[in-house]
Amino acid sequence: MSVVIIGGHDRMVCQYEKICKGFCCSAKVFTQMSANLSKQIGQPDLMVLFTNTVSHKMVRCALEEAKRTNARVVRCHTSSKSALTEILEREMAAVG
Repeated sequence: MSVVIIGGHDRMVCQYEKICKGFCCSAKVFTQMSANLSKQIGQPDLMVLFTNTVSHKMVRCALEEAKRTNARVVRCHTSSKSALTEILEREMAAVG
């Protein structure tokens, strides 16, 4: 499963990727808005939005891409390791 994480903290990027790898998921993490974010997102199976640490403009861009690619979207207020782990556990149980 491919996962795109929007938001979160810069210092946590490696840990987010490590958690996803533990669930056998490939991950892309975007903590900052880039000029061509919509082109970089790709076609993920799951999009995680950490709403506390992301701009409204970035959320709109991510949601447009999720709608275009039919990706599942999970919004979470906190951007902790345990929150991401919980989301992935729940999604993996729903898929498998």
